[in-house]
Amino acid sequence: MRHTFPCPLRWSDMDAFGHVNNVVFLRYLEEARIDFMFRLARQAASESFTGGSVVARHEIEYLRPLTHRHEPVVVELWVTRVGAASVTVAYEVKDGPGDGDTVYVRASTVVVPYDLDKERPRRLSEEERAFLKEYLDDSATGAAAA
Repeated sequence: MRHTFPCPLRWSDMDAFGHVNNVVFLRYLEEARIDFMFRLARQAASESFTGGSVVARHEIEYLRPLTHRHEPVVVELWVTRVGAASVTVAYEVKDGPGDGDTVYVRASTVVVPYDLDKERPRRLSEEERAFLKEYLDDSATGAAAA
């Protein structure tokens, strides 16, 4: 199963060359990941990721330039690995349904749950692991799959 997040483009996302700046794509990924981990996960298990999390790694492959438009792009997100104290999520940023199959970016992020009070990483809870495994598809690994 994949999480689908419609992400609007903002005029300020464009760079001097008239396309979405490479750094802005990381914001799109962040918005989808936050919606996944802090809205969906907490709906499924109320204590999921309440202590915080940190990004340990990003990998991103830029496939095509994206120019400003009024229709949102779709960020598809899924889990490719669930470890004891980390999760790897993969993404595709692409056109929405009915707009074609153009993929602009493939990416992956390693996220580590974090104990804000103790200021250190922590293990995933059983609730978090159960939620993440619903979205597990290790056959498609984001940027590494390209």
